[in-house]
Amino acid sequence: MSDLAGKSVLITGASRGIGEATARHFAAQGAKVMLAARSLKEINRIAAEINAAGGTAQAKSCDVSWHHDVASAVQATVEAFGSLDILINNAGLIDPITRITDADPEDWALVIDVNLKGVFYGYHAAMPVMQKQGGGTIINISSGAATGALEGWSHYCASKAGVLSLTKCGHKEMAEHGIRVMGLSPGTVATEMQVEIKASGINPVSQLDPGVHIPADWVAKGLAYLCGPGGDDWVGQDFSLKTDEGRAAVGLPPIT
Repeated sequence: MSDLAGKSVLITGASRGIGEATARHFAAQGAKVMLAARSLKEINRIAAEINAAGGTAQAKSCDVSWHHDVASAVQATVEAFGSLDILINNAGLIDPITRITDADPEDWALVIDVNLKGVFYGYHAAMPVMQKQGGGTIINISSGAATGALEGWSHYCASKAGVLSLTKCGHKEMAEHGIRVMGLSPGTVATEMQVEIKASGINPVSQLDPGVHIPADWVAKGLAYLCGPGGDDWVGQDFSLKTDEGRAAVGLPPIT
């Protein structure tokens, strides 16, 4: 029986890319999934397709840069499924990619609002629910940018460094309450974000051949692995799909 069978899961940024792939994969493993994103039309479509395939899914409009939206998504999940067992903090932005002196301050701040504050809002809404029910799992989508600097990515690097710190803080504060908090660093993934990065022409990542990016469903499988016993070894830190060891643990092909 799948580790995800019967689990109640909230996924932010679920309208495309990693979020969509995770919703579909988790539902196929027997989880009950709440898709949260700003694009209500898209998440309604995905939820309908999951339900038509025999899964269980609902959709909730949510802008993670607003605390009340995130709290509402958590409440909707509990009301729909009776609990919140897993939170996947996936919603994220990188555009516009630009050097610090050329950046629009409001655009720069929005990336922080979504990528960093959105994770905190998820914690703030979900952790009391999980603590009351005796435990849960929270996984933050991380990045190599959390520990490295890339030209044009100051907003993204700063936000992901903050998310890594929140992963550590979340574990320190909530482990005693049975809440497992960890991150997953997937490497480059074949999503719309890579299209934006390619178009920017800034820094070496924009020069990568699209063929090197891993598919989004590999990340979904990595997240499913962490939701099971495999995640116990990674609480308070990032698990990486950029190593042969990490990929082998998930059952993915090695780096070529």
